[in-house]
Amino acid sequence: YGDYSGDIFFEGEIQKFHGIHDSEQAGIAIIYQELALVPEMTVYENIFLGHEIRKGALIDWNETLKRAAEMLKQVKLDINPATKVKDLGVGKQQLVEIAKALSRDVKLLILDEPTAALNENDSENLLGLIRDLKKQGVTCILISHKLKEVISIADTVTVLRDGQTICTLDADLGQVSETVLIKNMVGREIDNIYPRREHVISEEVVMEVRHWNAYSPVVDRDILKDINFHVRKGEIVAFAGLMGSGRTELAKSLFGNPDGFRVNGEIYLKGRKMAFTNPHDAIKAGLAYVTEDRKGNGLILIQDVKQNITLANLEEIAKRSIVNANDEVNVANEYRGSLNIKTPSIEQRVSNLSGGNQQKVSLGKWLFVKPDILILDE
Repeated sequence: YGDYSGDIFFEGEIQKFHGIHDSEQAGIAIIYQELALVPEMTVYENIFLGHEIRKGALIDWNETLKRAAEMLKQVKLDINPATKVKDLGVGKQQLVEIAKALSRDVKLLILDEPTAALNENDSENLLGLIRDLKKQGVTCILISHKLKEVISIADTVTVLRDGQTICTLDADLGQVSETVLIKNMVGREIDNIYPRREHVISEEVVMEVRHWNAYSPVVDRDILKDINFHVRKGEIVAFAGLMGSGRTELAKSLFGNPDGFRVNGEIYLKGRKMAFTNPHDAIKAGLAYVTEDRKGNGLILIQDVKQNITLANLEEIAKRSIVNANDEVNVANEYRGSLNIKTPSIEQRVSNLSGGNQQKVSLGKWLFVKPDILILDE
């Protein structure tokens, strides 16, 4: 993260943390926006990973399982501790992360955009848990851009802009409101926060789905049943539902079915019946899909910004299978500007960008495909 200066005081004493182990030993835990769980391991293994419960030289698995169940009960998560993390939704994984932090007798819990990938119900449950932790004496730092959540839960709010502290507001003194927060965040008054926008919707139906069904061999059940809808040119169609309702599965199954669901039904694009065997077919037909999990399957984190932006449409910048470096740079700079991607260079690794800027790169990648239909998952 580069060089830094200044002092950190914790419990009245200046701290010199040389690594995350030092801060954890002091009672500080952080839950990142990108969850740090091991998907192939069980919940109880993840909770005590790095500070295993031992009996002599061996791990005491019985005690680990018992303690993990206690931690899950504390965060109000009713699941089997032996469940693999990969089989949980994002909301439940978030609670496992908190259980993991609590297992270390945490005094200060830092949460970085904890509700970013959660639906409204899961978000409210998480905020309720934070309130409970406060009653138990755990101090929480909540990093969020969701103003209503901040207003509902924070005792004090510090506003940052371009890496600088703009102000610190006290809720008990009535200083915290949406208007005040927005003014300090953007640096000016905004009178019309949600201006009315005119939508130009054509009568042309660009996509129609009829009697769409999907079965997942992994969970051994039907995940989509008789889905029917159509989308007109210029129209925004939203799919709403709780986590696990099938929203993501619908998007993936239509976009070439990369998860291998057993699907049947009909897809029509501009009146023509289509059959996609993979995502490449879907892209060629004019579809694009911005995944909910940019880290897992949306971006190649070890590659730079320009490589990720052009990744899904290399044919546009290549001749005889050789990428034109100048075209690649020009395209990347175009989307860097239009999407306001904050990066020192388009040669910067995507893994070094903030979560929000990674999301912009992911969106830029699919806009460069110039799709007729853009599917946005969460």
